[in-house]
Order: sequence, then C-alpha cells, then structure tokens
Amino acid sequence: MIRLAFASLANRKSSAWLTILAIAVSALLLIGVERVRTQTQDNFANTISGTDLIVGARTGSTQLLLSSVFHIGALNNSMTWQSYTHIKELPGVAWNIPMALGDSFSGYPVVGTNEDFFKHFKYASEAALEFAAGRVFNADEHAVLGAEVAQRMQLNVGDEFTIAHGSGGISFSDHDAHPFQVTGILQRTGTPVDQAIYIPLAGLGLVHGELIQDDNDDSHDHEHEHADTEQQPVYTLSAVLLGLDNRALALRMQRQINTYREEPLSAIMPGLALTDLWRTLSLFEKALFTVSILVVATGLLGMLTALLASLRERRREMAVLRSIGAGPFTIFGLLVSEAFMLALAGVSIGVLMLFAVLHFGADWLLLHTGLLLRATPLTITEWSLVGAILVAAILLSFIPAWRAYRNALADGLTIRL
Repeated sequence: MIRLAFASLANRKSSAWLTILAIAVSALLLIGVERVRTQTQDNFANTISGTDLIVGARTGSTQLLLSSVFHIGALNNSMTWQSYTHIKELPGVAWNIPMALGDSFSGYPVVGTNEDFFKHFKYASEAALEFAAGRVFNADEHAVLGAEVAQRMQLNVGDEFTIAHGSGGISFSDHDAHPFQVTGILQRTGTPVDQAIYIPLAGLGLVHGELIQDDNDDSHDHEHEHADTEQQPVYTLSAVLLGLDNRALALRMQRQINTYREEPLSAIMPGLALTDLWRTLSLFEKALFTVSILVVATGLLGMLTALLASLRERRREMAVLRSIGAGPFTIFGLLVSEAFMLALAGVSIGVLMLFAVLHFGADWLLLHTGLLLRATPLTITEWSLVGAILVAAILLSFIPAWRAYRNALADGLTIRL
C-alpha cells in the first residue's frame, strides 16, 4: 500500500511538493511557537537566580521587578542611603548589591553598583557572570559593559564614553565632564545584563555632584582604590538585591523590611514576582499559539483541497485499480496512506527547518531579538503536537477517501466528452 501511494504521489510531484511545503511551514510555526514559549518562559524565570529579596522604595512588586532586574520603566521614589545601611546590617543578610538607576548611554540603562554585583549576581541555574574581556572596575571613572552594549556600540576595553541623565532613550543632560573608561565586557547571558552599563556608585555620585573629592591627588587616588565602606557615594538608591544566610527566613525578613518605620519600603521575592509577571503575559502567549494553530489548519486544509481536487482526475485510476481486484477498503487505504505520507514528510521537513534555524541562527536571534533559543531535543509537548498534526491529517483524509470509495466503477470507465 505504501509503495502504491508513493508511486501515485510521484505522478503528481508538483502538487505533492506544494502540499508538503505548506504542511512543513505550518509545523515549523506551531512547534517553533511552542519552543519560543517554553524556552522564553525558562529564560524569563532564570533572569535572576540566587537572590532572595529585592528591596526598594514603597511601590508595586511588578514595577520594582521591572525596574531593578529588567531596567524597564522608572521608580517614582528611591530609598535613602541610611535605609540601605540599616538593611545590609540586618541579621541573616549574607550579601547585598546596591543599585542606582536613572542614567543612560544611547538608550541603554546605566546601573550604579559595586564589585559585589559581579561576585553575587546569578542567572539561570546559579550561573555566575563572566568576563569576555577585561576586568571589573576599580576606579570611579571605570565601567563594565554588557555584551550587547559593547557589540552594538562597537566599544572595546580602553574606550571612553559619556553617560546622560535620563532613561528609556530620553536624555535630559549629558555628563560630558566625566567620561568613563571601559575596563571590562561581560560574556553574553541572554538576560537584561547584556543590555546595561555598570559603573561604580562613587562614579555615579561624581557625575551628579554627590561625591565630594579631595583636592589632594594622593588621597584622591587612595579614595578610589580603597574606599571606606561607610562612605556615602550617592544620596539615594533605586533597589538593593539581598542574599540571605537561610532562605527559609525570607518571609520573616520581607515582613521586617515592609514594616520598617523610618521609611516606607517594599521587599519582594523575585521568583514569585517573575511568576506573577509571566501570568500577565499569558494572553499574548495564548494569542500567538492560536495563530499558529490556525496556520496548521490552513496547511492541512490545503492538503485536503489538493486530494479532493485530484479525485476527478483520478477516477479512471481508481476504476482501474478496482477492476484488477482492489477492494473498496484498498482504495480507502490508498488515500489515507497518501495523506499520511504528505503529512509525515511535511512535519519532518518542518522539524528539520526548525533545528536548522536554531543551530545556525541562534546567535542572530539572540543579537537582534534577545531570544535565547537552544536546539535541544523535542519535548513531550512538541512530540504531542507532531502527533496531533499527523492524526489531524489522517482524519481529514477520510473525506476524499470516502468519496473515492463511493465512486462507481462504471463512472470511472465512462469516457466523458
């Protein structure tokens, strides 16, 4: 039966290949959307790892998360340095990463922080930041660039640039008097870290006039290289990332910070906040999946149309097969086998196209879209989608197969003028 179906399709190469191509593109889109959905969700959840609490001025959890982790939007309020000093000295705090936002460079956010960011910030499964070139900053006028910033702005270690006040591509004033020198470029992570510039808090305070420098050059150099931990480089901070000695104490620490009387603060758990944020995006996820389902349906309907359109031309073929002993179920099975072969070929080519795109275009996708996609084996869900396409093709093929079954032998042998 399979050999007969293959020979029949070989006689109709053009229409068969067009049908296979339509199904392949449909399968590519459906499985590709599922791959983008699952891996984007994983990457989204792994944007920050190992951080137990994010603390900022009183605001919503989503706004604090978007601003501190994704550098999207701006916080209406900031927390004082005194509150930061109190928080980092709380019992149970293992490490802290202060962050000050609000400046930018060519639309990329500038994050004021300290060396602890490169020691303690983790992403994915507790993966640490690594340098592709250079080293961490050790002076106020130094800066470390994310991979995307360095590539798009064509900056290398040793180059200088100036930042501007304002974020989101809107700059209110340039800090031309205080250029920064690139001392390091981070490895690509596929997270918002790639799209940010990191400078010392003291450097941020310097450009804003918040850090008072000593006129003595020797003491100035000493201050840069061996800053006192009690020195206040900036007046306010946007957020603080906290790591605890015991994660089981996170809820108690969160309540303690949220009820801090000296200043209204918010402490959020990044894992829960990321989950809540992803739920708000589920509508777009469902809409994209629905569109891909409709595209698959269009491809399968194209296969059905091709099979139905060929029945009139194949009446004589069916009649000859029946006249040499082929039973009605043989004719029925022939049409179903052809549809299955078309669907199987289309799905196989679609999957191969998907892996080709992921293998050869992963770097391009990461650079131009920010999507970190991997050519990993098909998941159970993706195999289920492949099976669903094949089952749907078989079910749809019952329509032309039933019509071929009902065609009379005499009707097929009759010459119509």
